[in-house]
Amino acid sequence: MSIIIGIDPGSRVTGYGLVNSRGDRLEHVDHGCIRMTQPEQPERLREIYEGIGRAVEKFAPSEAAVEDVFMGRNAASALKLGQARGSAIVACLSRGVAVSEYSARKVKQAVVGNGAAGKEQVQHMIRVLLGVDDAVPEDAADALAVAICHAHTSHSLVRIAAAGSYSRRRFRL
Repeated sequence: MSIIIGIDPGSRVTGYGLVNSRGDRLEHVDHGCIRMTQPEQPERLREIYEGIGRAVEKFAPSEAAVEDVFMGRNAASALKLGQARGSAIVACLSRGVAVSEYSARKVKQAVVGNGAAGKEQVQHMIRVLLGVDDAVPEDAADALAVAICHAHTSHSLVRIAAAGSYSRRRFRL
């Protein structure tokens, strides 16, 4: 059993979502959005750091997963997004939570089965996979998707490692 916090960083809204991973089973723990109230970027970064920090302290996740920066045409936006990611990562690391990073394409592939899936598809699959009845905001759904991607990736790596050790033992005769 491990609680994973997924984070979808943004300079205006940062989503977070927590899932409890029990082998092949996933349970919804919580989700939310940190909406920036300050006009200046340094103050927004503080809001992200404090908001993610509160979630980490409240739910004590053992692992964190953050979506990578997508480099579009606007370098200034990518820079701000990178700073938001940095704030979220430091909020986790400063509280002893290891952080993994995943591309948006890999996250969508893990949750929807299509790396080019739309936001609505991700939201729908989050509700289906986690059994959430209420609508989940876009940013929180993306964060839950990041957490699910990490859970699937970690679980697959454990199974691969176990299979490798089994096959090595089997052929040592």
